[in-house]
Amino acid sequence: MGFFNNSNQSHKNTKSDSTTTIITAGTKITGNINLSCNLYIDGYFEGNINSEQEINIGKNGKIKGEITALRVIVQGLAEGSINATRVDIKPDGKVTGSIESEEFVIEAKGIFEGNSLVKTSLSEKLKDKKEDFIEKEDIQ
Repeated sequence: MGFFNNSNQSHKNTKSDSTTTIITAGTKITGNINLSCNLYIDGYFEGNINSEQEINIGKNGKIKGEITALRVIVQGLAEGSINATRVDIKPDGKVTGSIESEEFVIEAKGIFEGNSLVKTSLSEKLKDKKEDFIEKEDIQ
């Protein structure tokens, strides 16, 4: 699935242009998308997006819903929840909602309004230890 526009060069920041689905400005989509490639959005999308790679929300792009991906770059607007290994909010990018990631970068003039949770292997180990402790307390 792709909506291509050769004159739009603002998707240069994506990991690999040869495997990038592009939703151009002026396009509106509602639904769910599951991808194994990169996604660049400069239009409007409402729904859930699940990508094994990178999602780049361009300066004109807007996503409303849940995003799950390896990496999310926000230059436009994201409303909802983001779950990714790395999230970058670029200048003039805005996220409202929740972010769960190992790495979270907000550049100057980027905006984040919501809750964030840093997920790391250490936090998982601490969670496991807490559960072990609770189980031991229940036994006694």
